[in-house]
Amino acid sequence: MNSKDQHVLICTFGKEVHEGLTAFPKYLSSKFFYDEEGDKLFQKIMELPEYYLTNAEFDIFQLHKTDILRSFNTNKDGFDLVELGAGDGKKTKVLLKELLEKKYPVTYHPIDISENAIDGLVKNLSKELPKLNVQGQIGEYFEVLDRLQHISDRKKVIMVLGSNIGNLLHPRAIQFLKKLNAVMHHDDLIFMGFDQKKHPQKVLDAYNDKSGVTAAFNKNVLARINKELGGNFDLDAFIHWEVYDPESGTAKSYLVSTKKQTVDIDCLELQVHFEAWESIHTEISQKYDDDTVKWLAEESGLYITESFSDENQYYKNYILKKLK
Repeated sequence: MNSKDQHVLICTFGKEVHEGLTAFPKYLSSKFFYDEEGDKLFQKIMELPEYYLTNAEFDIFQLHKTDILRSFNTNKDGFDLVELGAGDGKKTKVLLKELLEKKYPVTYHPIDISENAIDGLVKNLSKELPKLNVQGQIGEYFEVLDRLQHISDRKKVIMVLGSNIGNLLHPRAIQFLKKLNAVMHHDDLIFMGFDQKKHPQKVLDAYNDKSGVTAAFNKNVLARINKELGGNFDLDAFIHWEVYDPESGTAKSYLVSTKKQTVDIDCLELQVHFEAWESIHTEISQKYDDDTVKWLAEESGLYITESFSDENQYYKNYILKKLK
């Protein structure tokens, strides 16, 4: 990443931190959990026994990889596989290996806001799958998608795995899907993961593990403010708190101040005051059923063509196309 791009990301971080911590109630975006330390913590989360999501989606890829690829490109005439929030690419590698084995002409475009994640993934793929054409992209999703739209006229499969869409409440999810629709050509596809509704305790445990890794991951946004924006947050003065509403299917994460305190953020020339037990909302993890996904798609000018599930029905990947 050049210095200009780095400066833009830091400015974006500072602007959104200022907006969130001066709002009432306070909030911070979960996208800022991720830096080199945040990436490591999320890797640990994905290995936790409580965090079922990664294994469920990995199972879907293992069980249905041939059918998934057939649904992507029946004629084997090639396409661009664009992944939003690629991370370490563990699940995607199952498909990428199958693509190479079946000789699909494909270019893989992993996109992530984390430079560390993209650099690591591109380097890793060059060793594991040297024949694969990989073009890593660092930045915000839609800025990169708009750029890719003008680079190639080839069919695109836009892949959004994990709980990316789940980080948005329904109105914002519809906005997100409408933006995807706007950058799609008629034959393009969306391949998107939606975590399914299930026993409420299983959901709570997934975001509040006993070992405290998820708490450290959530607090990493405060650590980043300290490191990058000159903040003086005392991480031990905040606790991680998770709630889940089975009616709406919404899980929410908070950082809660355990005492009355004031935090200085030098780069923003900002003092943030907290009352005892005041919260910072940090993340939403939405859960779905088929009817909800169908409604979201239709509201966004899309429709479901196919879906794939793991054996436990914990998680589903849906293929979406533009309505005619």
